[in-house]
Amino acid sequence: MQYLLFTFIDQTTLYEAAQALHYCTGVPVHILEGQGNIVQSFGNLPSCCTADNPSCTMRHNTAATRAVGFGEAYTFTCALGLAHLVFPLVIKGTLFGSVLVGPFFIASSGDDSGVPDAVCITPEKANYLGRLVYRLFANLIADNELWLKENRQKMHQQSRINESIQMYKNCSERIKSSYPVEKEKELIARVKTGDAPAAKAILNELLGYVFFAGGNALDTLKTRAIELTSLLSRAAIEGGAATDEVLKINNRFLNGIQNINSLESLCFSLQESVEVFSECMFSRLPSKNYSLIRTAIEFICANFNTNITLEDVAAKVHLNSAYFSTLFKQSTGSSFKEYLNMIRVEESKRLLTSTDYSIIDIAIATGFEDQSYFSKVFKKYTGITPKQYRR
Repeated sequence: MQYLLFTFIDQTTLYEAAQALHYCTGVPVHILEGQGNIVQSFGNLPSCCTADNPSCTMRHNTAATRAVGFGEAYTFTCALGLAHLVFPLVIKGTLFGSVLVGPFFIASSGDDSGVPDAVCITPEKANYLGRLVYRLFANLIADNELWLKENRQKMHQQSRINESIQMYKNCSERIKSSYPVEKEKELIARVKTGDAPAAKAILNELLGYVFFAGGNALDTLKTRAIELTSLLSRAAIEGGAATDEVLKINNRFLNGIQNINSLESLCFSLQESVEVFSECMFSRLPSKNYSLIRTAIEFICANFNTNITLEDVAAKVHLNSAYFSTLFKQSTGSSFKEYLNMIRVEESKRLLTSTDYSIIDIAIATGFEDQSYFSKVFKKYTGITPKQYRR
């Protein structure tokens, strides 16, 4: 019988990968078609297991469907308490088959599963087995790995958003009733400095509040997404990104938002836009020195609140400090000291508006030696003093 799966994936290649996995691990490996039925096995099932049991077939299919949602190999146990890994074979979002690895018994070496012929592996090896399964089979179908990676990222993002929702549920009534403007300002500051990981984390906190306050209304979230995108594009331009590039990104997101029909996809799209806007901070870097200067900038962003020096950053990228200073100026248009002060001022602006810390405390927290110098630098970059900015 010719299964639909093999119109999208080379049967020989799939079988060879499955056979190699079984040979190296000793764990049975099975190829399943789209309904969960086994079409080829490498290694024998334990004598107490059957390949054609309807309840097993249903369990295999359910596990494969869950694996699609998780974007990686999914672990489950059968009715006998034995572990299995299932990896989905997906074509354009549709499950056409899967790779079933197992059964096996997870326990410390020497323990007995009580099931004849069942392979025993340690918890650590079971974890690495899942990684190995992903690496072996993720790229056998065009775009399969990208699809699974996106699903995994969506799952991670939704988990962070749910944590944020729970946090707001436990907050005081005053916090619950007011939009976290300080978080929005912090998000903008992180985009300006090109700190994509921190920006995405703050975004998920904001989305958690939007869900908490407005429920799961897609139109409400679309409105907030449009507002946030406008703020982010302006922040990117203010941070030095090329205006035409930012506007193209902004237009592309706004045009695409109308076609999004799920909260999960909208959240993920907004997260992608945050990452792209943050990346724009590096768009002017010459391709020859892109990696080196980006490493330097990321190091500065992570250590701006310490007594960081030009020599520290030059050592990070393994260059002579004089040469690095010239290269940094040519690549970014700013000297090391100017760029460092810009990062410090952006963070101080966030602290001035979102906390009641004293100005001297904010100066020290952002890496300035004293309040006088902090005020002088702050006014140079903003045109007003820290005290005036706080009003």
